[in-house]
Amino acid sequence: MDMQVLPLSFYWDMHVTDVAKSLLGKLLITNFHQQLTIGRIVETEAYNGVEDRASHAFGGRYTPRTKTMYAQGGCAYVYLCYGIHEMFNVVTGSENTPHAILIRAIEPVTGIAIMQQRMGKNKADYSIGRGPGNVTKALGIHRQHNGRLLTETDLYIADDGFKVLPTDIVITQRIGVDYAGEDALLPYRFFLKNNPYVSGKKR
Repeated sequence: MDMQVLPLSFYWDMHVTDVAKSLLGKLLITNFHQQLTIGRIVETEAYNGVEDRASHAFGGRYTPRTKTMYAQGGCAYVYLCYGIHEMFNVVTGSENTPHAILIRAIEPVTGIAIMQQRMGKNKADYSIGRGPGNVTKALGIHRQHNGRLLTETDLYIADDGFKVLPTDIVITQRIGVDYAGEDALLPYRFFLKNNPYVSGKKR
């Protein structure tokens, strides 16, 4: 497969929503223990740092968990949700600007049998890679990868030339952030139209 690893500068854009849209169609790749798995990113959610009530860093919150968000863009932010699901995020922007993008869904491309095994599935279906908890399970991503640069040989994002047009992108409010009040209504969720791996209720 002909592809180019995204340079760290790709993540330095100060508009987190622009990066979230630009990640659609890119390939999220892991190669842990010589097990290559690749998923095409089909759904993202942006979190706009200290100004965003849905963000872990809202109001400048700085804790052992959130400190990774304050790194310069281009590293992974992986955290545990509800004590069960590990969530993979991409840190963007400049150092001390805690912007992050949650990868909510991928479309499996390579290593589908490995993904099935990791998820305990007997056959492939649309639940592989649908939803952020399944993204990490399918790709073997864990909290030990928190803070890792996304240009390393076993965890990176690449461009294989897949084209996404503005008309291919659906923009909605985020999922599961009702606690954020009016910020829950912000149009910060982006996904590829009609892709079966996109999470959330189907209409």
